[in-house]
Amino acid sequence: MARSKKIVVVTGASAGLGRAIVREFAKRGDDIALIARGIEGLKGAEKEVEAFGGKALILPLDVSDAEAVEQAATEVEEQLGPIDIWVNNAMISVFSPVKDMSAAEYKRVTEVTYLGQVYGALSALKRMRLRNKGCIIFVGSALAYRGIPLQSAYCASKHAIQGFYDSLRTELLHDGLNIRTCMVQLPAMNTTQFGFVRNKLPFKPRPMGMIFEPEVAARAVLFVTEHERREIFVGIPTVEAIVGNKIVPGFADYQLARTGYMGQMTKEPEDPGRKDNLWEPIPGDHGAHGPFKLESHNWSPQLWVTENRNLLGGFFLFGLAALLFKKTRQKTKLSHYNKT
Repeated sequence: MARSKKIVVVTGASAGLGRAIVREFAKRGDDIALIARGIEGLKGAEKEVEAFGGKALILPLDVSDAEAVEQAATEVEEQLGPIDIWVNNAMISVFSPVKDMSAAEYKRVTEVTYLGQVYGALSALKRMRLRNKGCIIFVGSALAYRGIPLQSAYCASKHAIQGFYDSLRTELLHDGLNIRTCMVQLPAMNTTQFGFVRNKLPFKPRPMGMIFEPEVAARAVLFVTEHERREIFVGIPTVEAIVGNKIVPGFADYQLARTGYMGQMTKEPEDPGRKDNLWEPIPGDHGAHGPFKLESHNWSPQLWVTENRNLLGGFFLFGLAALLFKKTRQKTKLSHYNKT
C-alpha cells in the first residue's frame, strides 16, 4: 500500500546531523519545514528536498526564541499542512574547561541545546493534542547519561533533555494520548559541529572514540518515526558509555580524566581567529559532514540488531521451537524403542 506523505519539521536543518536527517525524510518524498539560523544552508537543504519531489519551507530562526518557534509551527501548518513529525535536533556547544567558561556561554548553550528542544516539543504538542496523533523525536547523546570533560555545557543540556523527556512521556501515557515520542542517543559523529563550535582548547576539536557518519544516526531517526521505541541507542560506544556509567561510574571518572582531554583534540593547532556559531551562524552551505571521513563508520551492527530485534527474536524462537521439537521426537522414538 502506498504510504501517505508526511509533514516533517527538522530543527538544526541547515548542516551536520540535521542536514542528514532532512535528506533521509526527503528520500521518502515528505514535505519538510527547515528550521535553522544559516540561510545558505537552509537554501541548500531546500534544493535537496525538492530534488526528491517534496516541498520545503525555509524558516530561518533561533530555536532559543520560543515565540519564533511557535510562529514557525503556525506557518508550517498554514503552508504545508498538519505536522506529523517534529525532530528536535538543533544544538551548539563550547569546548572548554569549566574554569574558562563564562556564565553567558552556559546560558546560551542551555537555551539552544536544551530549551530549544523544549520549545519545539511545546509547539508540536499544542497541535498534535488536538488531533491525538503525531511523533516527536528528541536527539540526545551518550552524554545525556555520562558527562565528559571539556563539554560541560553540552553534557548538562543533554542531561536536561533526558529528564524532560522522561517527564513528558509519563504524562502522555497518563493522558492516554496517541502521540509517540522517542529519544535517540547518539555516539560521536563526523559532522560540521567541530568546525562550528566555540573552542578554547589549544588544538582543533574532534569526536572522541569511534566515529560514525551522520547518515547512521539519521537513519535511526527515520526508523523510530515508523516503529514504536521509547529510546534507541546508536552504536556500540553509546551502549558502552551508558551501561558502563551505570555499573562503574567511578572508573569512568578516572578513565575520562586520563583520556578525555587529548581524546577530544586533534594534533592541529586551533586558529585563534576562527569564527564560531555560538551567537551567529557561520555563513555558507556546509553540508552534513565534517573532516573525519577516513576514521568514520557508515554502518552500525549494533543499530542493525536493535532495528531488527523482532525479526531476530522470531528467528530465535523458531530455532528454539525446532530444537525442542527435535528433542521431543528423539525422546518419543527412544520411548517407543524401549517398549518394543
